[in-house]
Amino acid sequence: MTKKQTSVTIREVAAQANVSVATVSRYLNQKTVVSPEVAARIAYVMDELNYQPDVVAQLLASSQTKTVGSMQKLKQVSQVLLAMQRYSWEQGVAAQAFLELDETDIAIMLARDAVQRQGSDGRLALMHDKEGVTDPAANGEAVLIAARITKDPALHTAVDAMLNYLMKTAPRAVDGTLFHVTDVKEVWVDSMYMAPPFLAAMGQVDEAIRQIHGIKRRLWNSAANLYAQIWNEDRQTITHPAHWGVGNGWVAAGLTRVIRALPESRLRERQGLEHHVREVIDGCLAHQRADGLFHNVVDQPQSFAETNLSQMLAYSIFRGIVGGWLPPTYKEYGDKMREAVHKKVDDTGYVQGVCAAPTFDHAGTAPEGQAFFLLMEAAWKETL
Repeated sequence: MTKKQTSVTIREVAAQANVSVATVSRYLNQKTVVSPEVAARIAYVMDELNYQPDVVAQLLASSQTKTVGSMQKLKQVSQVLLAMQRYSWEQGVAAQAFLELDETDIAIMLARDAVQRQGSDGRLALMHDKEGVTDPAANGEAVLIAARITKDPALHTAVDAMLNYLMKTAPRAVDGTLFHVTDVKEVWVDSMYMAPPFLAAMGQVDEAIRQIHGIKRRLWNSAANLYAQIWNEDRQTITHPAHWGVGNGWVAAGLTRVIRALPESRLRERQGLEHHVREVIDGCLAHQRADGLFHNVVDQPQSFAETNLSQMLAYSIFRGIVGGWLPPTYKEYGDKMREAVHKKVDDTGYVQGVCAAPTFDHAGTAPEGQAFFLLMEAAWKETL
């Protein structure tokens, strides 16, 4: 194909890309995500034909704009995520990202693989027996949705087994709060994202709320408006008191998902959670860097600058604004974080500067960093 210098219509773009005019329109207005393959094809044709529609000019004039090439960025970030994800929590957050992007086919494939690696006790996506108590539940909602869409009885059986594990056989404290790992009696902040959203999606709202309160009682620092990382039940003390950024992001994003799953009849619980997510967001915002990012330990500026917390909070902010439980004034905070994050995506689609797998002690890359870029974008689009 040779680039045209004359005016080109949307119909010509559609014809060259072998898609409908409606698909090109959806790609341009970004209200609905088209598949990465189709997006890449449309972007290529638009570039080759030098297509410049009025809508692009209008979007470029807006502070909320995304460039035409951003669909290619989504594709690259998605591909890197699929290449990187291994462990149960990584696979779970990846599946959730594709669910929220309406890439249901990919989410179903990830759900089926999680079932393929389900343990005899019900835990999903296991790599080894000691992988975790709550991490496997991160796959739960994707398996639930996959079961509903496909009507596959094996998926229904699998999701029920995951629920049964959490409700009945998983190791827990006397008050019922789930431990995060199998070999030590510890409660981790990460669990706030892993278990409560799945429990709420399965209709076990009381249990979801009990888990939230149990984690909060042990790890919430009300003076700092931030969460510590790990509590040891035997010692009855916080063993990792640092206010880890990604840990607070797990809380904000996890509670945001619970809020979305709560039935209207649970108004009191909903209002309590909405208030608490705002506390967490405000606690983090008090330490935001000028560039829109945060430090790995939120209130320790000597720790490295970290990318993922900005994505996680932006996701929660955009969802909160659309859900009506955060005021629109928070949009500027979310947009600032999103702008900072986009600068951290390299030319190959890696989200750089996140708390890095597998040791989580330096800035680098991680599957959850890829997934939360996609989750942030899915939530942002609903604000337009």
